[in-house]
Amino acid sequence: MGSLHNGHISLIKKAKRAKNKIVVSIFVNPKQFENNKDYKSYPRNLGKDLNILKKQKIDFVFLPRVKDIYLYKTKNKIYLDKFSKNLCGKYRSGHFKGVIDIVNRLVEIVRPKKIYLGKKDYQQLILIKKHFSKNNFKIKIIECNTYRDAFGLAESSRNKSLNKNQLNVARNVYQILKKNKLFIKRNLKNYRLNNLKKQIISLGLKIEYIKLLNLKTLKYPKINENFNIFIAYYLGKIRLIDNI
Repeated sequence: MGSLHNGHISLIKKAKRAKNKIVVSIFVNPKQFENNKDYKSYPRNLGKDLNILKKQKIDFVFLPRVKDIYLYKTKNKIYLDKFSKNLCGKYRSGHFKGVIDIVNRLVEIVRPKKIYLGKKDYQQLILIKKHFSKNNFKIKIIECNTYRDAFGLAESSRNKSLNKNQLNVARNVYQILKKNKLFIKRNLKNYRLNNLKKQIISLGLKIEYIKLLNLKTLKYPKINENFNIFIAYYLGKIRLIDNI
């Protein structure tokens, strides 16, 4: 959606290493915002984005207009797995329907052989994969690790709205999650998620959700199963998500 950062650049670099012809689309999708105010306030800097892409020497940039995208008649039905009602979907009505719709349209128009998606938006990644599988798309989805700054904070366009103090708080969240994950792995049976919640709240944050999920079953993990901690929280008015 533009407002490019090092996370986006890491996806481009991974695609370049595979010797692909690269198309980057920039489109701020109104249908995945809860209201018009959020849509209009989303950070945009097309000139800066294009300079970044020029330096990366990508092959094509796709810059569709809203009216062009939604005049296009799609061939596939939008498939929303039940996982769309969990995590972010529980609090952002219609968000994932808008996401799947636009990704479907972009893929139908551009017809790529591969798409590169980051694991920071893990729920989005899973739902896109399930949609493509349901509609028998012949496309390969390349999952890319979350790009983090030197202090562990996941790169996000929303980080640009944080002041210095808020950045430090967000970085502390990552350290708390990392420390707790190590502890939970050894003590899952006796662990209480409220312990982690209290540590996050003590930073002055409002938690939207925090959950442990097995990455394959998308359910609460059993002992000795691999899992990630998923979190969404507010730093003032700024909403951030992560999973580790």
